This record gives sequence, C-alpha cells and structure tokens, in this order.
Amino acid sequence: MADAAQLTRLIEPEVTRLGFDLVRVTLSGTKHLSLQVMAEDPKTGQLTLDECATISRALSAMLDETDPIEDEYRLEVSSPGIDRPLTRAKDWTAWAGHEARVSLNEAVDGRKRFQGIVRGLDGDTALLEVEGVEVRLPLADIFSAKLTLTDALIKASKPLSSEGADDIIEEKE
Repeated sequence: MADAAQLTRLIEPEVTRLGFDLVRVTLSGTKHLSLQVMAEDPKTGQLTLDECATISRALSAMLDETDPIEDEYRLEVSSPGIDRPLTRAKDWTAWAGHEARVSLNEAVDGRKRFQGIVRGLDGDTALLEVEGVEVRLPLADIFSAKLTLTDALIKASKPLSSEGADDIIEEKE
C-alpha cells in the first residue's frame, strides 16, 4: 500500500496544476481507509466548497487511473482551517507571532511536546518561543505542529466571504 509520502508525490502535481498549494496528505484508518488531502488557495490560504469539489473531481479521476491504494478508501478534500497544521517550512514564517502546539519524534531538551509562539525559521529549524525562551526544533523531527485557536489568530484569519452575515446578525437581534 502507498504511504503518505508516495501519495504526496502523486497528488501534489495535480493540486498545483489546478492552481492550489498542497498542505498535507494523510492516509488513516484500518478497516475503513480515509485519504485526506488538505489544500489552500495561495492567495487566501483557504478553499471554498467549489474549490474543494474541483480538486476532489480531478484527484478522483487521477487516483482511479493510477490506483495507488490497494484497498477501498474515502477521499476527503479540505481547507486547512483557522487552527491549521504547520506542515511546510514556509508555514513557520507565514504564521510567525501566533501560538502553536508541537509534538516531536525525537526529544529536544528532554521534551517531545511544546507550546509557544512561532518565531519563524532558521534553515531547516523551526523557532518557537516557549515561556520566553527560544527553542530550536528540527523540521525533520516534527511529528505534528498545529496553530492554537486564539483571538489573535481569528482576527488574522479573514473569512473568504461575509455575504449573508448581516442577515444572520439581524435575525439574532
């Protein structure tokens, strides 16, 4: 069966051809497999439902043709959301100043889990400020990293459309 790295190499060119950036590919489950493809519009950092559908249709056709997964699976295409994962080197620069939780494969300073403020990138090392101290986390050792939902992050993440928002507010009043 294909692993996430092999699937990423297969999926990324198709997502890029459609004008989007690939954020993450995961294959999970044992009895019922799910192939999750997370992508974004490079201009907005998000996807609309129509964009998800466009990517899904293109990937379905390509995956049916190449058949990289032996078993049955469900394809899920999504936007990264506000509390998005930090999966690419550029994410550590783009989201500097925001809080994140990080889990490592190998311990750094005796720890595998950190929570702090993203401070950027230095080569192949993510910088995270934890309790006023800069911690250097090798990108290759990061198991998972995700932004923490905060008021500052919500303010920094602009919705794609606020159409109809006034109607909702009027109904609540």
